Amino acid sequence: MAMLELNRVEAFYGSMQVLFGMNLRCEEGQVTTLIGRNGMGKTTTVGSIIGTLPGRSGEIRFDGEVIDGLPAYEVAQLGIGLVPEGRQIFPNLSVRENLIATAANYNASDDPWTLEKVLEFFPLLQKRLHNQGSQLSGGEQQMLAIGRALMLNPRLLILDEATEGLAPLIRQEIWVRLAQLKQSGLTILLIDKNIDEFADISDRHFIVEKGQVVWQGDSGALTGDAALKARYLGI
Repeated sequence: MAMLELNRVEAFYGSMQVLFGMNLRCEEGQVTTLIGRNGMGKTTTVGSIIGTLPGRSGEIRFDGEVIDGLPAYEVAQLGIGLVPEGRQIFPNLSVRENLIATAANYNASDDPWTLEKVLEFFPLLQKRLHNQGSQLSGGEQQMLAIGRALMLNPRLLILDEATEGLAPLIRQEIWVRLAQLKQSGLTILLIDKNIDEFADISDRHFIVEKGQVVWQGDSGALTGDAALKARYLGI
């Protein structure tokens, strides 16, 4: 069953069109990736989903309900959590304050994410609980951004450039944690460039080129096609 569907979505920045009939489908309980070169519409797609960049045509459905046109806070309340590109944590708040600032359980989960549960999931944050966000390393900030999104108890977690700029060991830690989230049944939409690292945990990939999907398939088809990667990903 599809938890998220985009059908022929078009989006603009002012008069400049960025998405040209964007189609995307995220199945419940799976990890779906949206990949492509920079400037091809990945982050615009995320903005369209979460309500910060309303589309001009097409349809976005979450759990069968049309959500395009809803304000961002209502989209979040429906159960969509975002780990944004650049993390965007609150630099002057402590780790604890960042985590509890937007905590909620809108979908009445029987086993909700709490402060204690997030700190158990990311033990490094426990050690930095009273440090300000600006005092954390890049990897710690990314863990905090993921933890903050989990505190919304989302049904769909979107990660925009989940491991960009992180050291290899920290990247590996993030992938391990995302694999655990998948095992828990959480639906994930992942935007990232490290194909070889996320292929093992991903179920389906969508390649975007100039604001529309030009290829979709599973990890075996993607990693085994060097010509495909060279054409659309520059690899």
